[in-house]
Amino acid sequence: MTEYTVITDAAGLADAVGKLSEGSGPVAVDVERASGFRYSQRAYLVQVFRRGSGVFLFDPPAVGEFATLQAAIGDEEWVLHAASQDLPSLRELGLEPVTMFDTELAARLLGHARVGLGAVVEDTLGITLAKAHSASDWSTRPLPQSWLEYAALDVEHLVDVRDALVAELAEQGKTEYAAEEFRAVLERTPKPPREDPWRRLSGLHTVRGRKALAVARELWTAREDYAREQDVAPGRLVPDRALVAALIADPKTKQELAQVREFTGRASRSQLDRWWAAFEAGRAATDLPLERAPGGESIPPARAWPDRNPEADARLKLARPAVEALAEELNIPTENLLTPDLLRRVAWNPPEPVSAASVGESLAELGARPWQIAQTAQLIADAFVQSVQSEVPAPESPS
Repeated sequence: MTEYTVITDAAGLADAVGKLSEGSGPVAVDVERASGFRYSQRAYLVQVFRRGSGVFLFDPPAVGEFATLQAAIGDEEWVLHAASQDLPSLRELGLEPVTMFDTELAARLLGHARVGLGAVVEDTLGITLAKAHSASDWSTRPLPQSWLEYAALDVEHLVDVRDALVAELAEQGKTEYAAEEFRAVLERTPKPPREDPWRRLSGLHTVRGRKALAVARELWTAREDYAREQDVAPGRLVPDRALVAALIADPKTKQELAQVREFTGRASRSQLDRWWAAFEAGRAATDLPLERAPGGESIPPARAWPDRNPEADARLKLARPAVEALAEELNIPTENLLTPDLLRRVAWNPPEPVSAASVGESLAELGARPWQIAQTAQLIADAFVQSVQSEVPAPESPS
């Protein structure tokens, strides 16, 4: 059985910080949230392991502040799995690495067929981890012992996994690729808030009419506000399908809304006044939303390119298989070599004149890393040039 210490107060934090300071090498860090149960993405458990120190399970709601832990381990290399998922929750606690190693991202760059934590541990160390509690409600208190043991195992082997992947990266000549990817994850700025987030409502495509969309917007906002207030995942209050069912039913009174059988969820009736107020606000709205969301800077889907921009379509049809073939040769998933979105954008709006250097500059502006540009820019430029040449009609033979 894994040995671990649960930290729930200032005295325990001080003891853990002292032991972690005396440890050696990288620090393995993991986070457990309550996604699907709570509205927030806050951390409800932070697991930390360091050789010579042991495993510590910190209870953030009980501990409160982590400045001393950050001071003790902040300058060390942190080892995380799928770091982009955990970093926002850690940053909320004032915990942030200066450098890190992402075992999930490294496994992707190495071409591992499976990149989940359990699979990577098994593939590198031959140890099988049970994933029984990955989707549990980690805001539960007290946490069951079996959950704590599972959480401890998530970090106990992570530094050993890191060492195995470091050797594998060196063997495949991908050490710098990984370093650039890790830096990009750490330096990535949060995405701006989505415009019209209510349009994410699952099943909204079945709702017709701008008036009905105005009601959908108000219903989504009312549920979001109540979910935030209660710190409960919105779908646990009233599922998306229930909101859409109510919209399609188009009730004329609050009583009719209550009689919509598909309008389900634990808050569907207890908060009936709230939902009916949203119906009334939406129907009274004068700023009716468009049937389709504004396109902004997005480019059309590739299937529309032959009609909308045949030159771009020709560029993409030559560049995409070339990039895919290179990805296979390098044993890297195509989306990690170069995301399809970046390739589409540079194909839609190529630099002039086309060259490896100009394509590389365009890719850099779009956020591609230096190693990705070094591998793909020439390939893409060649494909773009070839697309133009293929459009030039061959000279007629002399009669």
